[in-house]
Amino acid sequence: MPSSNQFSRRSFISSSVAAITAGGAALRADTTNPTPAAQTPQGPKPGTADAATGGMPYGMIGKVKISRLMLGGNLVAGCMHCRDLRYVGELFRAYVTEEKIMQTFKLAEEQGINAVFESGGALVHRYNKQCGGHMQIIPSIHPAIGQSEQALKDEIKQMVDSGVPAVYVWGVAGDTLVKVGDVARIAKAVELAKAQGIPAGVGGHSLQVPIACEKAQVPCDFYVKTLHRDDYPSALPKELRKEWIWLEGGKGWNDNMWCINPEETIAVMEKISKPWIAFKILAAGAIYPRQAFGWAFRNGADFIAVGMFDFQLKQDCELAIRAVERARDRARPWRA
Repeated sequence: MPSSNQFSRRSFISSSVAAITAGGAALRADTTNPTPAAQTPQGPKPGTADAATGGMPYGMIGKVKISRLMLGGNLVAGCMHCRDLRYVGELFRAYVTEEKIMQTFKLAEEQGINAVFESGGALVHRYNKQCGGHMQIIPSIHPAIGQSEQALKDEIKQMVDSGVPAVYVWGVAGDTLVKVGDVARIAKAVELAKAQGIPAGVGGHSLQVPIACEKAQVPCDFYVKTLHRDDYPSALPKELRKEWIWLEGGKGWNDNMWCINPEETIAVMEKISKPWIAFKILAAGAIYPRQAFGWAFRNGADFIAVGMFDFQLKQDCELAIRAVERARDRARPWRA
């Protein structure tokens, strides 16, 4: 080829990435109109918005100020749900380098996000130290059957010493302990965390977790519960969900559903007066943010934790700001 027609490898990669990014944004820009907020009596305001960060709304858990949209930790810690697309995990890890994560944190802060949820604590601390950031992380703690109280104390103390503003009982741990009837161990974990002077929450994929904790009067400050619609193509058929209580990879499940009873979840959480962080609201990428954000906020979530790539952040933050505003008069009062 004549030299004037040659492309350098760097030029080719740059143009390819630009095209992929534009394509990804277009795919996420679903044209479905969001459903208007229900006309219900005015409840508490959904937190203040900061004009300096594009109007991102915030809420309070205890004395901790948290953006209504949080950066989900799976895409920070190197994990993602990809159903039966086995190459996706490797592709993801090739793209999300440590440098890319630092860039993502910076973009998130610029858009008003001030918290990472669950995973990636070491990277958050490194970003704050090296880049002058102020990102918070709300990590999980892991009470387990047979675990000594001292071991759990040590885990919590280590997190508190690192400066985390709050912790919560990991969702898998919550599911497991409620399933075996050991709600007392969840309560003890909450008490140990609160004794360190920070808010403590309880997480679960199963609706039985908040039900059991409320019945036992576990003194948690907030709940972390999955919430997503069940009308996307790969959702588990309802006839296969009839006898399900726990997510255990049973018949029909293929890493494709994390809230098996959304209507019941909404009804139960409406009666709970503690803040609710909803996660898996996109059903791990099966639902458009344009559809999911408004749906989650209208149906009671006080905060949403969403895994986001750097090129998705700006649009997702704009969607979250509008979704909160449209959900101001929702049925469940804002609890944070």
